[in-house]
Amino acid sequence: MPTAPQPPEYVLHGARVTGEPGFWAELGRAVHAPDGYYGKNLDALADMLRGGFTPEPPFVLIWRDALRSAQVLTRRVIGPDEEERSYFDAVLDVLRQGGVTVRLR
Repeated sequence: MPTAPQPPEYVLHGARVTGEPGFWAELGRAVHAPDGYYGKNLDALADMLRGGFTPEPPFVLIWRDALRSAQVLTRRVIGPDEEERSYFDAVLDVLRQGGVTVRLR
């Protein structure tokens, strides 16, 4: 019996993330998005993940040096559940809710 194809994997280099603009640039580069654009804020990322843009979930995002990114993406934001969280955690929430498997390394 044939096995289901594995979702594509992309690697985000967290050491290159020096702030929010750098994160968005690195995410676009990591997923090979057309023109390097895969969102510039959390709402835009959620839109990208809903479809019509490449890549479409499901896919795997391997986030290398995730701890370094977490140390940079510290701005506090309010989530849909009205809880405050770091920008890093908010990005993870949007990715996972959008169907992306995130592997922190």
